[in-house]
Amino acid sequence: MPTKLKQAAVRKPRSDAQRNRERILEVARQAFSRSGANASLDNIAKKAGVGPGTLYRHFPTREELLVAVYRSGMEKLAAAEQKFADELPPIEALRAWLLLFVDYIGQKQLIAPALNALLGDPKKVFEASYARIWDAIRALVKRAIENGDIRSEEH
Repeated sequence: MPTKLKQAAVRKPRSDAQRNRERILEVARQAFSRSGANASLDNIAKKAGVGPGTLYRHFPTREELLVAVYRSGMEKLAAAEQKFADELPPIEALRAWLLLFVDYIGQKQLIAPALNALLGDPKKVFEASYARIWDAIRALVKRAIENGDIRSEEH
């Protein structure tokens, strides 16, 4: 008789744990943007309304928190492409996404020095976002071309 394998259930984080994580990321984004890589983690936890243990449970190291802040911004930007595509006409979706992209670049410029200071060479983190961003912009531009809002480079 074959051995039955127990599969570990993949559980979604509890909703309160997810809210804590999101608050920590938002407060950390602001703190790293304002104070750089050496922003106080205790202050981040306090401003997020959690204890230091909760912060460290989600992000065991400063580096992990910083990378998560950067990736969270990238994920929000990538998700906005689909949201705008679903809700707006093609040219308006492209315009709205580009405005969000400009804000994202501003945040990246503030967080990138902190990433460089802590990670030395965060190339892999940046490369992942580069691909996602180009996929989003290509999809939005393609919709606008197909709708006749903008012309293709091909004549």
